[in-house]
Amino acid sequence: MADSVRIDKFVWAIRLYKTRSEATEACNGNKVQLNGAPVKASKPVKVGDTVSVRKGVALYTFKVLQIAEQRMGAQKVPEYAENLTPQSELDKLHAPHETFFVRRDRGAGRPTKKDRREMEAVWDGIDFSSDPFDSGSVDDEDEDE
Repeated sequence: MADSVRIDKFVWAIRLYKTRSEATEACNGNKVQLNGAPVKASKPVKVGDTVSVRKGVALYTFKVLQIAEQRMGAQKVPEYAENLTPQSELDKLHAPHETFFVRRDRGAGRPTKKDRREMEAVWDGIDFSSDPFDSGSVDDEDEDE
């Protein structure tokens, strides 16, 4: 068995990417790091290396335990890579995000200048600085001083 393997092949084998070409594109797009440095797809991975992969908003981190050249079942992945991803990165996946969508009838076409001004007025009326989940309570100690 080889003592190293290409990083694109390794991240594909441990099921971080569905296809090998996706893994190669991610490496060439600086979404994959080896020991903290961005790498090209052909960079060899050895046992003990740390592989970081940015997928969406989260940065997943894995320690290489064994070299994998063939794609494997999901149950075998922990034998080859230890997941070191901090909980704070996993929480980013479930973070609430606000969206604002103006509903337009199908076939209504592009908004007119008047429609655009009305939409901007609605946007300007929204206060994004306040936290909608904040209860509004203020510490009594701060008010006394």
